[in-house]
Amino acid sequence: MLVTDLRHFLDLPDKVPGPARRLAEQLYDLVRAATAGDTGVAWVSALPCRRRPGNHRCAGRMLILRAETEGPIAWECSSCGEEGLISDWEDSPFDLRRRRPTETAPVHHLRLPDEVAATLRSIMVLDTDCERVVFAAYADGDDIILPIRDDDLDELIGYVASE
Repeated sequence: MLVTDLRHFLDLPDKVPGPARRLAEQLYDLVRAATAGDTGVAWVSALPCRRRPGNHRCAGRMLILRAETEGPIAWECSSCGEEGLISDWEDSPFDLRRRRPTETAPVHHLRLPDEVAATLRSIMVLDTDCERVVFAAYADGDDIILPIRDDDLDELIGYVASE
């Protein structure tokens, strides 16, 4: 089990070796996904496992659980079983928790190819609300499902067009 304090991975210098940088990016994405979803519910995110057992990409997705509003985030690969806990993520740049209640509007569940979901996660100019939408995507079999409201979809389309 990998137990990490996210504060140790913030403000990494440019000279950090590739494996450490990739681990930091995985942790950032796990915190984004965990804080984009609901508290107390374990779910299979759209995030792929980054392990390469036997030099082959693991086919698993990351299961995420944020049991409390604050406190450790638990994660586990659905295939290879790699697991971990992330602490001290609160109020980091990767914390996507809502700061105020939002209006309730119908949510559409769009099916996306994995490549499209990965591209959406890589867009650097997204605001926090769009990031929350993108990282709330979940796996359903081989498909990625993006739960999104009409106004969020319009905003996301605008960011994609500007990218």
